[in-house]
Amino acid sequence: MRYGIALGRMHPGMFVEAAVAADELGFESLWFPEHLVLPVEMAGSPFAGADHPPVPPSTPVYDVFAYLGFLAGRTSQIRLGTHVYNLALRHPFVSARAIQTVDVVSGGRLEVGVGAGWLEAEWVAAGLDFASRGPRLDEALAVCRRLWTESTVEHHGTFFDFGAVMFEPKPVQSPHPPVIIGGESPAALRRAAGHDGWIGLSHTPDSVRVAVTALNDHRRANGRHGTRFTVTVGGTVADDGDVEAFADAGVDRLIVSPWARTRDVIDGLTGFARRFLA
Repeated sequence: MRYGIALGRMHPGMFVEAAVAADELGFESLWFPEHLVLPVEMAGSPFAGADHPPVPPSTPVYDVFAYLGFLAGRTSQIRLGTHVYNLALRHPFVSARAIQTVDVVSGGRLEVGVGAGWLEAEWVAAGLDFASRGPRLDEALAVCRRLWTESTVEHHGTFFDFGAVMFEPKPVQSPHPPVIIGGESPAALRRAAGHDGWIGLSHTPDSVRVAVTALNDHRRANGRHGTRFTVTVGGTVADDGDVEAFADAGVDRLIVSPWARTRDVIDGLTGFARRFLA
């Protein structure tokens, strides 16, 4: 089992200290939350059955790739992930360049978690059609993949249209950093099956089995069974039995938050490492 930590579960003032500690303690990855903007009036939630956003509009928000580039310079081994980046709100030139840059400066440690987005008000504020978010994300990802892997790229699509361009240098990771799709909806699971992994919300071993079964079905149907694919979810583990249960359910990486308050983050990480990373 690989273990990541959730930076979104602590005060931003702890991001650097927590990242450095997690790197030194042997955690595999850290995961950075992302929004472009949080409108004052907003509704909805990424959590099934919830009616209200899980964060207030006053929540501190940072440019995810600028911050991850900074954390890359403060760490040496830990992988740097987005959980999740709303790629479709940007032009793919902007996203592809930011992702390429962090992958280069980190020495190939980037994990690109992306989602179609759940916050309609954010799309309205950006002047984009929320209803088109799925197809727009698919096209933006296709453009990014081509920019990362092809010498010359020309594209004429529904949302993006441009003549021949070149995009150098390529990312360190080959063919490109892992693209991991976030979301719990059937559409998100179908999309994830065509990429390098899926990243979900908090789960138990029982709840995640439903998603893993659907992912495996989609991957077999797409002829992608056996290709690289990582299942990542948030979860709580108290003992080795919990770890085994998640692994048996098909989980490859757990994002953990072994602290109750920000001031307990370092002690929580240290205790967890002694128990599960030794």
